[in-house]
Amino acid sequence: MTGTSRARPARSRDPADRGMVTVETAICLGGVLVVLALVLAGLSALLGQIECTDAAREAARLVARGETEQARKVAEQIAPSGAAVTIAVTADTVTVTVSAHPVGDVLPGVSMHAEADAVREPQPPDDPTTTTPAPAPATKGNG
Repeated sequence: MTGTSRARPARSRDPADRGMVTVETAICLGGVLVVLALVLAGLSALLGQIECTDAAREAARLVARGETEQARKVAEQIAPSGAAVTIAVTADTVTVTVSAHPVGDVLPGVSMHAEADAVREPQPPDDPTTTTPAPAPATKGNG
């Protein structure tokens, strides 16, 4: 047995099949890019939700201490751009609401919303240097 080999039959290629792998790859790549864009938009919305929560919490704490204007400024700095900040104060509680839309409105119908509550702290007197003196104890005179 010397040198016998089996020859494979030649594969005939249809000229119409040429480039099919390239087309399939291009279609799959487009789908992968769409999924990637949606994942990135979802992550952006998640980060925006965290920013809204942080902004509402910080603002509620500042308003509870009596610093309403500072609270609004801080909330607008922390929250995503274009966010709406609402502050509601009652007799003993504070509620701050921050709402916004994700960047670029890539996810239609998705909005970010956070609300924080705090109990108002007692306010010190307006001028702590002026105090009302306590009444002097009544003394009985001996004479």
